[in-house]
Formats: sequence, structure tokens, C-alpha cells
Amino acid sequence: MQSRGLLGIEPLTAEDIQKILDRSRFYQPLQARTGKKLTSLSGKTILHLFYESSTRTRTSFEIAAKRLGADTLSITAKGSSVDKGESLLDTMNTLAAMRPDAIVMRHASSGAPHFLARYLETPIINAGDGTHEHPTQALLDALTILDHKPSLAGLRVAIIGDIVHSRVARSNLHLLTKFGAQVVLCGPPPMVPKELERFSPLVSRTFRIEEAITDADVIMMLRVQLERHGSYLVSSANEYFRFYGLRLEHLKSAKPDAIVMHPGPINRGREISSEVADFPRSVILNQVENGVAVRMAVLDLLFPSN
Repeated sequence: MQSRGLLGIEPLTAEDIQKILDRSRFYQPLQARTGKKLTSLSGKTILHLFYESSTRTRTSFEIAAKRLGADTLSITAKGSSVDKGESLLDTMNTLAAMRPDAIVMRHASSGAPHFLARYLETPIINAGDGTHEHPTQALLDALTILDHKPSLAGLRVAIIGDIVHSRVARSNLHLLTKFGAQVVLCGPPPMVPKELERFSPLVSRTFRIEEAITDADVIMMLRVQLERHGSYLVSSANEYFRFYGLRLEHLKSAKPDAIVMHPGPINRGREISSEVADFPRSVILNQVENGVAVRMAVLDLLFPSN
């Protein structure tokens, strides 16, 4: 991480991931003290470059950097030189010439952070690249699960929804299987590609939500990403909700202490009912809170000498 940043979960070992999670736990108590500001990254400048819309990820990265004492600068594609036709590499070379200490980047193209990491010396943190990976989301999901479960090993995790377009699902598949969790993928057939079963013998798939949820310890719902495939995979919100929306009656088949997760933004009435989203076993807001702690840990480990 110190040389290239954090590009994905796939190249990390379980020990690497555990180190980030351990550091994240150190920062968790600070979330209750919003005025607390550290000096770990004093003098560092973190550039946030988002080519796609984001609320939770961008804001939590900014808060994390500022709580560690870093200076931050946020740039979106709209209104920047990208609108004038500047290439990704030229944009990044220009920004790198300004000498930021790290770049947090979200891009619609899979592999964009990896491409730039080959050319730039500045460490890059992948905040989501196309349908490929979203490493810090998987880390905060793991931290949230471990807040409620003693271990990831042996858990049955149901991931339900638009899996084919989900970088969140892929990063979670890499992380969860490294720790011995069993993952069941579920969604409409076009949204659950068979090749994802090759991730690990621990991964299986089904097209029935009732089967996926049975005896589940964790239920992770995903957003239907209409911006990536239009509406041709979903006839209507009501039709999707009828077959794949999570409702209270579904939870009867899960473990009694099962938790419900969603990376957000949630679409009530399409992927999840309001009754479940606001249910006591929903940890959706805990995920948001843990996002700051995880991103503080990632930034902190990026500059270990501070």
C-alpha cells in the first residue's frame, strides 16, 4: 500500500486486510467525538478525484483525511478540464505535478486506477472503478459484520441484487472468501453471471431470494444500477421488488440474529422495504459510520512514518 496505494482487495492477503481492520477499530471510538482532530497527516495533501457521483464515499474520505489533519481538495469531472476533452492520463499528470501526497479516485472505467498507478508515483486509493472493485466498501462491510459477529469464518452471507454490475459484490467476494465465509449470490439470471462462482468453492448462486436467505447470518442487498444498463434488465420497480426486494417476511428464514446491509444509496420499494431498512437488525447506518474509520485507517497506513 505504501508504494501504490490501495487498488483492490484481490491482491491483499488476509493478514493485510486484518491489519487494516485492526487499525479501523482503533479509530471507531473517534466517530462519537466529531470535534476530535488528530495530527497524524499534518502537512499532507489528499486529492479527491471523482469522475462519478458519490455522497457516502467522497464525503467519508474527506472527513477521514481532515480528522487526521490532512489538507484536502475535491475535484469532480463536471466543470473540470475533462469536460474540455482532456484525457485521463493528462489530467492525472497535471494533478500529480502539483505534488499531492495521495489521490483518492473514482472512475466509471474498470481498471482506471490501476492504469494510472503504472505511470504515477503518487499513491492512489481506489474509491470504485467501474464494475471492478470498491475495496474500502468491502473493508467497512467486514468491519460492520465483525461488530455483530465474532468471526467471518463460516458465516453464510447472501448478496442479493444487481451483482453483474456491482464492484461492491466483487470486493466483498474477494474479502469474505479469504476469511472462510460462504457467499450465496442471488438475483435475476442476467444479473448473476455464472463465472462468479469461480471465485471460490465457497461461492454459489441461486435465482430465488427465499433460498439465498435461508439460514443466512448476513443479508447484503445491492442497488439496481440503472445508470450502467438502463432499464432493459428490469421491467419495473414493482416487478423487481416482487421477486427480489427484501421484505420482513423474508427475515423469518434467516438466522434469528441475522443482520441486513446495503452499501447505499437505497431505493425503498425496489430493493428493500422501509420496514426492513429501518428494522433494528438493519446496520446500514453503521456501515456509513464505519466508512470513516476504515478510510482513516487506510490513509494512516499509507503514511506509516507519520
